[in-house]
Amino acid sequence: MSTAKLTINLDALVTNWRNLDALTRCETAAVVKANGYGLDAGRVGKALAKAGARNFFVAAAEEGGALRRALGPGPGISVFSGHMEGDTKLLKDFQLTPMLNSLDQMLRHFESLPGHPFGVQLDSGMNRLGMEHGEWAAVAEIALGQNPVLLMSHLACADEPDHPMNAQQLKTFRGMTDGLEVPRSLAATGGILLGPDYHFDLCRPGVGLYGGMPFKDAVPVVQLDLPVIQVRDLEPGETAGYGNTWTAKRPSRIATVAAGYADGLHRAMGNGGIRVYAGGTPCPVVGRISMDLITVDVTELAEVPDMLAILNEQQTVDTLADAAGTIGYEILTSTGHRYARTYLG
Repeated sequence: MSTAKLTINLDALVTNWRNLDALTRCETAAVVKANGYGLDAGRVGKALAKAGARNFFVAAAEEGGALRRALGPGPGISVFSGHMEGDTKLLKDFQLTPMLNSLDQMLRHFESLPGHPFGVQLDSGMNRLGMEHGEWAAVAEIALGQNPVLLMSHLACADEPDHPMNAQQLKTFRGMTDGLEVPRSLAATGGILLGPDYHFDLCRPGVGLYGGMPFKDAVPVVQLDLPVIQVRDLEPGETAGYGNTWTAKRPSRIATVAAGYADGLHRAMGNGGIRVYAGGTPCPVVGRISMDLITVDVTELAEVPDMLAILNEQQTVDTLADAAGTIGYEILTSTGHRYARTYLG
């Protein structure tokens, strides 16, 4: 088989959710947007619901509809993008709760779905989504009269615990919501790790569930094994890959494995930026990563196995992200559709 194998450990994902939940005294929901960070929102959602998660967050109503089909009735599904034009039927048919971001969305929701549950997203300083302080002050009485189920905001710098923006946003969020008899939510993964002041009534971890930073104690959720297609011997002075960017300095054995940037493995990872693993033995990637193929120096191996791991306990999504100059979120959500997937748990 020339298809890379992506193994997704749902038991590990559930462990991460439980461990994050144990850090709080409030409800812990789960963010499963972007198709469960690339790992299949339906499978992820079912595993977490079985473990006890009762509320889920997605980016768009279409994602919410797909998740509802997988979960069935019961669990709450909230939509970060709110009530966009054209969303009314999806929100109604699939019992989705929009997090309203503006006066326009609020008017649309109240006119088209009177009595339908909603939350309100407030902008506490990130300047991305949500109502700013003045807009919220102008409509709060109206919104509160319709019984919102949640008031939420999002931290911009929670992955940097000492960043002054965290305390600033906490103060702003409190100023917008203190004294209101509505459940509140401010913390995603990073916010949970900032401590109880940020937890309020509901936390909504995302990347930490999937094994990503800033949750340093996360259990790895994914392993990616790449099949070896061919092994060849190179003499000193010979090159490998496009552009002759790597030159053998000794007699070398080079394995070509099946995966590339079409599968979410960025070109920037090439030429020694990352390793692949034969068991516990690291082997450097050499030359450029191409669309479908990666070349690896396996000279130190007594025997080349059929598969080499590029994601495992030793080399996580964040390790790959650092090599590519990006973040673990992008590595996860770019996991290639060509991978043969196996789910454990």
